[in-house]
Amino acid sequence: MLALAALLGLAPASFAGTPLPGADLASVRDWLKANNPELRAMQAEAEAAQARIHPAGALPDPRVELRLQDTSGLGATQYSVRQPIPLWGKRGLAREVARQQADAAGFERDAAALDLLAQAEQAYVRFWHARAGVDVLDRQVHLLARMEEVARSRYSLGVAAQQDAIRAQVAGTTLKAQRIQRMAIREEAMAGLNASLGRPADAPLAEPDGEPALALPAASLGEALALLAGSRHPAIEASDAMAGAADAAARLQHRRRLPDLTLGVGLMQRDERADTHELMFEVEIPLQQRARREREREALRLGDAARARAEATAIALQGQLGRAWARARSAREQRQLIEQTLLPQAHANFESALASYRVGEVDFGTVLEALEAWQGADLSRVDARRDELIGAAAVRALLGSIE
Repeated sequence: MLALAALLGLAPASFAGTPLPGADLASVRDWLKANNPELRAMQAEAEAAQARIHPAGALPDPRVELRLQDTSGLGATQYSVRQPIPLWGKRGLAREVARQQADAAGFERDAAALDLLAQAEQAYVRFWHARAGVDVLDRQVHLLARMEEVARSRYSLGVAAQQDAIRAQVAGTTLKAQRIQRMAIREEAMAGLNASLGRPADAPLAEPDGEPALALPAASLGEALALLAGSRHPAIEASDAMAGAADAAARLQHRRRLPDLTLGVGLMQRDERADTHELMFEVEIPLQQRARREREREALRLGDAARARAEATAIALQGQLGRAWARARSAREQRQLIEQTLLPQAHANFESALASYRVGEVDFGTVLEALEAWQGADLSRVDARRDELIGAAAVRALLGSIE
C-alpha cells in the first residue's frame, strides 16, 4: 500500500499566503494535506499512540518510605526504598501491546487520509462539472443569438415569420433559467469542496484550469482486484495490528499468573548513628486467577474480533471497488459513444438544419430542435465524464493510487 508520507508531520493550519485551491487537483490535494483538521487530529492521535510505547514497558516508579519511631524513649528514623520489578517478560509484552496499538492508529490515519482525498477529488470533480455545464449553456445561448439574427434578417426580407425571432428569444430565456439552476448547483459544489478541505463553506476557490486528470490505475476489474489484494489497504492493516495487540495482551495476561518481585533496602538511624540496615524481598501472590483468566479470554476474543473485522473489511473493499469500477467503466463507454458518434452527428444535423433554414428549406422549429439535440448531447457528455471521474477517484483511493 502506498505510504502516505506527505500526510505525516502535519502542521497547524495557516491559510495566510497559501494559494487558493481549485485550479487543479494538485492544489486540492496540497491544501487537504496541509490544512484539513481531521487529518491533523488523526496525526496527533497516532503520535500520541507512539508516545505510549516506552511508558508501557517502563519499570514502575520506586517508593520511598520515611518512618519515625520512639522506642524506650530513644528516637529512631527508618528510611527505606522499594522497587517493584515485573518479571517473566511482562514489560516486553506490555510494550508490544502498545506498539501494535500505535501501528493500528497509524494505519487508521492512512485509511482516513485515502477516504478524505477521494472525497476531496470527487468534490472537485463536481465543482468542475458545474462550471462545465454552465459553459455548455452559455455556448447554446450564444448560438441562439446567432439564430435570432438569422431569423430577424429573414423576417426583414419578408421570407420568414416574426414568430421565428420570438421563439429564439423564448428559448434563450429558458436557457437562462437553466443556467441559474446550474449556478446554484455550482454554489453547492463549492460548499461541498470547501467542506471536504476543512474550509468555511463560503471560502473563495480558484477557477478550474481545465478538466481533471484522473485515470483508472488498472485495465480491468480483475486486475484492479488483484492490485487491491496485493496492496494491503490500511484499513485491513489496522485490523491486523489490533489483532496482534490483542494476542500480545492475551500472552501478557497469561504471564500474570506468575508472581512479580519487589526489592527494597532500608536504614535505621538512632540519634546520629545508622546502626541497622535491611534488605527486603516482596513477592506478589496472584490469587485472583479467575479475574486473570477472564482478562485473558477478553483479549483472545478481541483478537478474534479484529481478525474477523479484517476479513469483513477486505470483502467490503472488494464490493466498493467493484461498484466504483462499474460506474467508471459504464460512464467512460457512454462518454466515448457520445464523443465519437452522437456529438458529431448532432453537430452535423444542426449545421445542415441552419443552412437549410437560411434558404427556406426547413422551418425554424427544425433548427431549434437540432440545436437542443446538439447541446443536450454535449451536456450528456459532461455528465458522463463527471460520473467517470468520480468512479475513477474512488478506485484510485481504494488502490492507494493518489499523488
